[in-house]
Amino acid sequence: MPRPSCLQQAFVVLLVLAVPGTPWAQPVPAPLEPPAGNMLLLELRAEGVQIYKCTAKKDNSAAYEWKLTAPDAVLYDDRGEKAGTHGNGPSWTAMDGSKVGAAKKDEAPAPGGRAVPWLLLKATSHEGAGIFSKVTYIQRVDTWAGRPPATGATKENAGKELRVKYEATYRFFGASP
Repeated sequence: MPRPSCLQQAFVVLLVLAVPGTPWAQPVPAPLEPPAGNMLLLELRAEGVQIYKCTAKKDNSAAYEWKLTAPDAVLYDDRGEKAGTHGNGPSWTAMDGSKVGAAKKDEAPAPGGRAVPWLLLKATSHEGAGIFSKVTYIQRVDTWAGRPPATGATKENAGKELRVKYEATYRFFGASP
């Protein structure tokens, strides 16, 4: 059997490093850990966009900023199959019809600072009796891209929307039995 080339070996290493949950994945900062008594129920990968709107700043109506209005993403399970959607609220809807809404509890900059922040969110509402019915906390980690542009928030662009691609891993926690 022929030995793999250096290029093939490097490719395998890069694949392993890119997989969330590997020992080389970035650790989750302590403030983003759910409180004791919660356990991981489900982990899904999101691929979609963060939607930003150019609006006047609250404290200075002559200055403008790109303000997040909503995410719009598809959630995938570990087999790559569609498991649900992520949208405004923020909220997550599973294919079984269950839904969880949440509010931000804490955040930390994404490693490298080039992606949307990592978050800890606390569940605020539930619908349906499916997989999201018992969710108490949600982590957003392993983010890629999704930040608003550093330029272009001007009076001429007021009211315009931008859809910025992003990816993230969402971890759903529930009360330990």
